[in-house]
Amino acid sequence: MKRSLLISLAVAGLVVAGTGISTAAPGGVYDVKDYGAKGNGSADDSSAVTKAITAANAVGGGTVRFTSGTYKSAHTVHLKSNVTIQLDAGATITGSGADTYDKPEANPWDAYQDYGHSHFHNAMFTGDKLTNIGFTGAGTIDGGGNLITGNPKSGEADKILSLTRCDGLTLSGIKLRRGGHFAALINGCKNVVSDHLTIDTASDRDGWNIISTTNVTITNASIAANDDALVFKSDYALGAKLPNGNVTVTGAKLSAVCCNALMFGSETCGDFTGYHFSDIAITGAHKSGIGIVSMDGAKISDVHYRNITMSGTYSPVMMKIGTRKRCGNNPGVGSISGITFDNVTGTHTGSNFSPTIWGADSGHRVSDVTFTGVKLNVPGGNGTMSTGVPSNNATDYNPKSIGTRPSYGWYLHYAAGIRFVDSSVEFGKDDGRPASIVNNSSDITFDHFTAERGSESPYDLGFQSVAGYCVKNSALRVNATGSTSDC
Repeated sequence: MKRSLLISLAVAGLVVAGTGISTAAPGGVYDVKDYGAKGNGSADDSSAVTKAITAANAVGGGTVRFTSGTYKSAHTVHLKSNVTIQLDAGATITGSGADTYDKPEANPWDAYQDYGHSHFHNAMFTGDKLTNIGFTGAGTIDGGGNLITGNPKSGEADKILSLTRCDGLTLSGIKLRRGGHFAALINGCKNVVSDHLTIDTASDRDGWNIISTTNVTITNASIAANDDALVFKSDYALGAKLPNGNVTVTGAKLSAVCCNALMFGSETCGDFTGYHFSDIAITGAHKSGIGIVSMDGAKISDVHYRNITMSGTYSPVMMKIGTRKRCGNNPGVGSISGITFDNVTGTHTGSNFSPTIWGADSGHRVSDVTFTGVKLNVPGGNGTMSTGVPSNNATDYNPKSIGTRPSYGWYLHYAAGIRFVDSSVEFGKDDGRPASIVNNSSDITFDHFTAERGSESPYDLGFQSVAGYCVKNSALRVNATGSTSDC
């Protein structure tokens, strides 16, 4: 009877003879302290964490638990399939400055994107080709100021979480702090779910880079970054042009000190389609509040924004097709089409970065974009100036790559099928420029559009070489040169 009982317990995974380590059956909980973790903030607990992950994976999966405490992780932890990391309230995993993380792996395609995008092993947590993994709970992973924001040397880490080609990822409830170059970077993944994820890396660089990833649902995220906050990209780091899409983001709070809050690009090799963003508050971005750029040949389409508020953004909306073509698949020029904005309000603080739609040339226009109930308040404060086309660096995505726009509000260049309905633009200080100028475009409509008028502005809406413009239900002054009206 006693022998039978012991066998039963061993099969259930409750006792492993001779190891002194308790374990559990598939779906069980594996406390890292049972595997040697101290949780005192000074001992390196990464080996114990690895043992717990390995034990859970060996029986088909489980939950690796961190109870309240501070767990120093001085070595890269390699995640395994079917294992969830659970951080209890009061549990913090901290980074280390000991330079003992995995060195960056070789990548034959690293010439096609920045260094940080090309290497994945030099992180606090990493994994490749994993299924059903997650980070949940109410605790924190904190780089502690030890992660590198530039190009790390051997032994240094520049990411908290780095995952490639994963299928089934959950990031919910936890907080990521001081993430180095990237708090979280995923590439080539699918089936990603996140709820109430908090990222606070405004002292470092990027929040969450979602690269070449499909089937993503993000709810109630709060991301404060220094560089880009929440950004969707597609690079060539995995040696192929990969798909992106079927993404929903709702209830997010985003801010970016220097750069972009909610962004497509700049890395844009694979196509993007099927994105829905709603109920999002953006509270700072010294580049774009909402940015959509196709620099490397990507076709970006079927993207929808609803109920978005923005404040403190240098350029509230920036859309640009560029010709950098930095991919290994000999890309052509990309496209941006099928975009809608509904109930979007924004203010910004940069006087030169007017909201902009900029196509690459007459054969590659930004097309089929509708703005409904989009109300922007811009700083203004400029005098009258030339209404000629500003300078442009076609290989740069930054809003400042285009010279000072000759309109204080919307500036359109190489655009087609653009509609403004029940929308408006106004300024904080008197401005001598027109409210909007459209250049070398076609099929442009302003319907029930209102704009504040500068005391010295020559007109309100300017059309330059536009084939088919329509201004209706509006008292704005129109100036048209080389253009035709179709209403």
